[in-house]
Amino acid sequence: MFGWLQRPVTISEKLEGHDFEPAHADYYAGAPNRPLHLLLQARTDFLSVWRVGDFKEKVSALRIMGRQVVVINSPDMIRHVVVNRHENFERKSPQMRRALEYLLGDGLFISDGETWKQRRSLVNDIVHRNRVPTFGPVMEKTASEMVERWSSMADGAEINALHEMAGLTAEIISRSVFGNQLGHESADAITDSFSSYQSLIDSVNLGYFIGFDEGLPVLRTPSLKRSVKRIHDLIDKVVEDHLAGRGDHSSMVDLLIRRQQRNPELNLDMVALRNEAATIFMAGHETTAATLTWAWYLLSQATWVEKEVHDEIARVCGDRVPTIDDVPQLDWCRAVIEETLRLYPPVPILARQAKEKDRIGTVDIAPASLVLIVPWLLHRTPSLFPKPHHFRPERFLGGNRPKPYSYIPFASGPRICPGMHFGQTESILCLAILAQKFSLRLRQGHKVEPLCRLTLRPKGGLPVTLHRREA
Repeated sequence: MFGWLQRPVTISEKLEGHDFEPAHADYYAGAPNRPLHLLLQARTDFLSVWRVGDFKEKVSALRIMGRQVVVINSPDMIRHVVVNRHENFERKSPQMRRALEYLLGDGLFISDGETWKQRRSLVNDIVHRNRVPTFGPVMEKTASEMVERWSSMADGAEINALHEMAGLTAEIISRSVFGNQLGHESADAITDSFSSYQSLIDSVNLGYFIGFDEGLPVLRTPSLKRSVKRIHDLIDKVVEDHLAGRGDHSSMVDLLIRRQQRNPELNLDMVALRNEAATIFMAGHETTAATLTWAWYLLSQATWVEKEVHDEIARVCGDRVPTIDDVPQLDWCRAVIEETLRLYPPVPILARQAKEKDRIGTVDIAPASLVLIVPWLLHRTPSLFPKPHHFRPERFLGGNRPKPYSYIPFASGPRICPGMHFGQTESILCLAILAQKFSLRLRQGHKVEPLCRLTLRPKGGLPVTLHRREA
């Protein structure tokens, strides 16, 4: 009925020898000064609204239906916004808050003010990098179980890599957060439900642009309610199992409960506990699943990089299964994950709402304006990353590091993702364990299309074939 609202998206992809430019939306070529057309394009795919001139270090502003929208694509100005002026720009956009409030309540990801300050230190302690080694055995065991399951399939069997990685990371986060197994069926249910949830959410929220500073609530259709209910029911069950003594006492939820007992002022009742558990669960499994999926796509095409990864795993680990202790020596695996995060940041748009009037560079910011920091745009800016659309993991080898605030796949400043180290370690370790035994190849003829809803996924998943590697 509303097909006329959809805008075309053209995808580019090039592979010539050892030169791989993976799938990305072409530069926007629509007529200038038509903000409504741009808004409709964003509703179809936010990654396809950028003109070639947007990929420069600058601050730019436009108005859409009377609402000021400011795009920050300068590392220095990003630091100004997320660090120097954090208090004024800490609030997530109405679009993101409205899109996720039904699912996550007042969870850390979309909260602000005093709630955010209290919960941030709590969650940060729980997923702090010093605690990550504690969860290493969970990652190793769960990934090894996937190797065993894949080994039972015929060589050349087709799987959906996105679905497989979502199941893997959901199981890892369940065992880490709740200390008990989620199970293949429940992992699939959460994966399917969140996919459905993303497809049903309007990530633009037109109400904001027509004058509602807080946006308008998402229409809770029967389909949306079903998706949320399935996710909440599953998470509630594992929380309740834990409270009933059927969870691991070193799990993240146990730490949350013990912290609440020591600090009653946190007011972590059952609903708040569920919200934080759901936030850790959804953020923890979805972003890592997307990263691993994109990594398999990149390696399936850039076989010369895949060989470096295989050679490194053999050199570091020999025939034994990689462990968390090997991660610091897996430089190619790490570089592949970091380059994957550059090209396909799981959350490619970091949107904030200005609390008060402000000034960024030469742009005056009105209260309630939408301020966008776009990792998709920033990470593909030629002055910051030569050949920015190309897959080149060597950018991150030999001590090479990007300019500060030019590479922000986990956001930056006080609101940097507290689970960053957990997710990076999990991605590197799972990649090594699975790549040691298997090569994945994109299904012949399949055209990969990045699609940005709440997170950045390949449209329709990633159909690949499994191939055992010779010992």
